Amino acid sequence: MTLSRSSLSAPDYFLMHHLNRWRPPRWIRAWMLAASRAGDGWLWWCCGIAVLASHDPARQQAIGAAAMAVLAGICTFKILKRAVGRRRPCALEPHAWANLLPPDQFSFPSGHSITAFAVAVSLGTFYPAAFPVLLFCASSVAVSRVLLGMHFMSDVLAGSGLGAALGFAAVLLFRAF
Repeated sequence: MTLSRSSLSAPDYFLMHHLNRWRPPRWIRAWMLAASRAGDGWLWWCCGIAVLASHDPARQQAIGAAAMAVLAGICTFKILKRAVGRRRPCALEPHAWANLLPPDQFSFPSGHSITAFAVAVSLGTFYPAAFPVLLFCASSVAVSRVLLGMHFMSDVLAGSGLGAALGFAAVLLFRAF
């Protein structure tokens, strides 16, 4: 089932249409490009290395939960993207200032958002003091995907919710053992 412009929800199309033509200030453009690149994985690897380098007794459970949530998220978004087949906003309409190449042709759900929230929730549950920073990073990644024309808002919301649920479920599994 492939979604066309006519089958997009009105709010998704309205937001895409206006954001694709918006020229935000330079600092927002730099922040969104950096957040999107950070969401490619290197930020989460740095978080994992920092956790492993700590002397916290729960570090192995935290890394295990994050890894499980991310792997489940990757499998989930690969299956859903092919099943839904929704085209990306940048394939429907040109973007005013961002010219990033998408990692694949499908939009729903946002893999960056799934991964970001899977890591943020799983690690943040083990390290509550870091939770606000992790959520800020995950939210920045998610918002960047919409502002850069890579995803519709519903792609990011679904991905964020799936990632958070997977992160929480992984924590429950790892704390049970």
